[in-house]
Amino acid sequence: MDEEMLALQRNQTWELVDLPPNKEAISLKWIYKIKFKPDRSIQKLKARNVAKGYLQREGINFFETLAPIAHFDTIRIVLALATQYKWKVLQFDLKSVFLNGFLDYEIYVK
Repeated sequence: MDEEMLALQRNQTWELVDLPPNKEAISLKWIYKIKFKPDRSIQKLKARNVAKGYLQREGINFFETLAPIAHFDTIRIVLALATQYKWKVLQFDLKSVFLNGFLDYEIYVK
């Protein structure tokens, strides 16, 4: 939990404000996950603070939805081209990258 809170603060994810009139706040909850090693011993404990998005209503809490991910067919084409032209293929994961997006409107959470 401490690591997650530090990432949220370090990325200036929120600003503490009073809830304006006629605005609704979305509840947050903690999600916990245990990552195991092959021998079933604990490798890592993870905690994520997430919004209960299922409580949102279009036009009040959000105005559009978007999932910026690559389609599987696109990935297959790129891998086929990489194989054909002997390109080097790398894979990586960016930690807390979702915290760096910008919104054109305000979202309130509690």
